[in-house]
Amino acid sequence: MTTAPEQPMGTVEPADGGWRLRFERRLAHAPTKVWRALTESEHLQHWMPVDIVGERRAGAALSLPFWPVVVERYGGDTPTLSGEVLVWDPPRTFSWRWDTEVLRFELEPVDGGTLLTFTTVVGNEPPAWSAAAGYHACLGQLVALLDGGGRGSVMDVDTTPLEAYYRAIVEA
Repeated sequence: MTTAPEQPMGTVEPADGGWRLRFERRLAHAPTKVWRALTESEHLQHWMPVDIVGERRAGAALSLPFWPVVVERYGGDTPTLSGEVLVWDPPRTFSWRWDTEVLRFELEPVDGGTLLTFTTVVGNEPPAWSAAAGYHACLGQLVALLDGGGRGSVMDVDTTPLEAYYRAIVEA
């Protein structure tokens, strides 16, 4: 198991009866390369716990099967969730519903690279601090993948230090 890559911390704040999570990552890659990593299965398997299966257009239904390594780690009765594409605006905005969460990825070209802003609102199950640590680890794996490494799985990352950090915010 590896430790979570060093990345800027996200913000966690109360919102809509849950918690708004927001992360920014400055990436040394063109928006088109980042877009592919956010949307194509061959890249998703290294940083996201689910694949995204379905047509890429606003309003399209999605099937979100967990990768086998995730199912093996956590088990569970529902290895596939449903979702929907909410915004599909390549290569700027990709927003989709994953069960009850809405994930939003925004890409902005900056200084020869891309500013990635990820936001979501989570409930209290799992705890917001756990979700924040998980998304932080996912984005760390995404950055590693884009930078030429990180061909493993997000399941390989030890999120314990991240959980402690985000738990302190949520419980403050």
